[in-house]
Amino acid sequence: MKKFVIATAMASSIALAGCANNNSLSNTQKGAGIGAVVGALLGKATGDHDKSRYAWGAAVGAIAGGAIGNYMDKQEKELRDELADTGVDVVRDGDNLRLVMPGDITFATNSASISPNFNPVLNDVAKVVNNYEKTILMIKGHTDDTGSDQHNQALSERRAEAVKSQLTSYNVNPTRITTVGLGEYKPKVPNDSAANRQMNRRVELEIRPLREGV
Repeated sequence: MKKFVIATAMASSIALAGCANNNSLSNTQKGAGIGAVVGALLGKATGDHDKSRYAWGAAVGAIAGGAIGNYMDKQEKELRDELADTGVDVVRDGDNLRLVMPGDITFATNSASISPNFNPVLNDVAKVVNNYEKTILMIKGHTDDTGSDQHNQALSERRAEAVKSQLTSYNVNPTRITTVGLGEYKPKVPNDSAANRQMNRRVELEIRPLREGV
């Protein structure tokens, strides 16, 4: 059923994209179509993430509410120390952490093969997250709007899986990790210049705490 929802949302988005050239749809209608795709993709990934969370939480336990902030503070500091001057941004969102890996330093253009010089960076990420086992990870792949929707979607999925594969090679338990490709549907900035498109080609790693009683 979830696959059907995603396929339907994708088909709707492709149809919207085709009509967009004729200016026959309002921005609100186009946005609704894109939102349906993003919602379907994230909905499927979140379901998988919940399964990972329950499986991993049963193995290692969870964090009591009052201790979460301190636990994530320590992890944030270690990540910032390890990733200083690597080009990876560490972003704090409440009790979650996001690592934003720009595509131009992680992958060659139109490729899902991780650049060899980025492997040590992912090794540093793995060293830290392996010290904080009471967390789960979601890897999100993104592209710019160059190329077809289908191509960008598949590329974003392959890139997210490539990062997962590299992290697991550095002993991050795969049970902790969920991947999702979001194609061109969640840009950081408008795709209206080469510089902006470069910013939108990225992989984000979201680190979430295992909450006790959730």
